[in-house]
Formats: sequence, structure tokens, C-alpha cells
Amino acid sequence: MITKIINLICLLIIPFLMIGIIKKTKAFWGGRKGVSIWQPLFDFIKLLKKDFVISNTTSFVFRLAPMIIICSILAASLFVPLALGTALINIPAGFILFAYILGLGKFFALISAMDTGSSFEGMGASREASFTTIVEPAFFMIMASIIALSGTYTFEALSEIIQKAGSYGVLLTIFAVLALFLMLLIEGSRVPVDDPTTHLELTMIHEVMILDNSGKDLALLTWGNSIKMFLISSLIANLLIPNNLGMWESVFAYLAIILSISLAIGTIESGMARIRMTHVFEFVFIMSSIALIILSLVLAKMFGG
Repeated sequence: MITKIINLICLLIIPFLMIGIIKKTKAFWGGRKGVSIWQPLFDFIKLLKKDFVISNTTSFVFRLAPMIIICSILAASLFVPLALGTALINIPAGFILFAYILGLGKFFALISAMDTGSSFEGMGASREASFTTIVEPAFFMIMASIIALSGTYTFEALSEIIQKAGSYGVLLTIFAVLALFLMLLIEGSRVPVDDPTTHLELTMIHEVMILDNSGKDLALLTWGNSIKMFLISSLIANLLIPNNLGMWESVFAYLAIILSISLAIGTIESGMARIRMTHVFEFVFIMSSIALIILSLVLAKMFGG
């Protein structure tokens, strides 16, 4: 019961805190004081109080999409181990359900953007779909490799890889953390793939897809995007936290890793610019390359290469 309460609190609070820490970090590197780390939560509450405006060109798809998107992300979170390394739903091959439930939300995000009848939003949807087709196979390759080596068919395999992989464990963990961090930047629409603060027409990806959303719909979409970042960060944390820690030590280690990831994202966004759109695909393919390296290491470990 305590585990479920802690995980629920983390799911409801930490996504806002992550975005707040990222903004505070960017303000620090920019020589500014910045807003409160709780400002994303305040903005979410403010948007919930506002009504929304819907274009006459849209259909029921546009109206339903925000609710379906947030529900799919919350449903996917049930399969991810959070603060104490346990998921609310822990079933074999849960990572497949996790990926495809998120994919359902992504699908409605894409068709919602196209439903507005705007070629501008259609451009953003096309780019988002292109990135997903590259990230998804790499994610499955990483998870399948780790599961094959650990023999555990759930996300718990992440926390067992160091113990079961011997001398390969540390190397696999480093590459897996790097790949998942790249996935976090891509799926979270962060620099250098995308810039959530830009309004330059030819460079927008995620932001252009939600230009027509407002009020409660916009609140749900921004919350959902921050939860997605939090879930991927949780996967990274479970890779790094050993199984032999106590309950509260695991919670503190988990929070420290989430904090470190947020600081790293803010520092990256402050230290480098968004790369040119023609080079974004090269960056995204780095995750696929790392996934192939992980697969090669697992095959070498299993077959004595």
C-alpha cells in the first residue's frame, strides 16, 4: 500500500517538478533568477480554469484527442516501475504494452494535428511520426536484449542487468542509460531535437501540433508530455538503482537520479542550440546505433563471443 501511495505521489507531482527544475537550470545558466520550480504546476491549474476555443474546421477527433492522449499516458505509467522499482501492473512483456499504449496516444496526437486542416500542423505531425518510426525499434531492441540476458520478462530486468551480466553489466548499463536519455530528449521534444520555447515556423515539431489547443485541452497535453519524460527518466533510474537498497534509500536514490536528469536536460538546452532539421535524423539514429551495440554485447555475453 505504501509503495502504491509513493508511486502515485511521484506520478502526480514529479513531472511538474522536472519541468520546473529544467526551466530553473536554464535561467541559472542564462544569468537570470527564473520562475519558481512549481510554476509549471501553477500554469497547469490556471489552464484548467480556462475555457477552450475549437475551430469550426475540426471534427470530433480534435475534441477527443487530448483526453485519449492523457489517458493513454497514464495507462502506460501503470507498467513502469517507479520510486521503489515496482510497477502497479507487473506482467510479462509489459514493456510491449507500455510502448503501444503510448503509441495509441501518439496516433491521436498526430491525427488531431492533421484534423485542424492546417498544413503547418500537418508538417509537425509528419516530423513527429518520422522520429517515432526510428525510436520505437531501437527501444524494443534494447529491452529485448536486456530481457534475453536477464531472463526476466518485465521492466524489472532493468534493475537486474548488472547482477546477471557480470563484467558486461556496467558497459550495458552505460549504453542503455545513454540510449534512454536520447529517447527522453526525442520523445520529450527537447533540445537538440526540438525546442519547446521556439516559435520559428520551420523548426517547430511538438509545439506546432498543439497550436490550436487551449484551456483544459492544452493543460492535459502539456501534463502528458511531462509525464512521458518522467516515465523514461524512471526507466533510467531503475537501471542505476541496485536491488539491495532499503525502501527509503531507494526513494532518495530515485529522486536524486530524476533531479540529475532534469539538471542535465537544462544544462544541455543552455549549452547548445537546436540542430538543423536536416541533421535531426542523424541525431535520432544515434539511439539505433547504441541499440545495435547493446545487442552485440548481449550476444557476445550469451554465446561467449
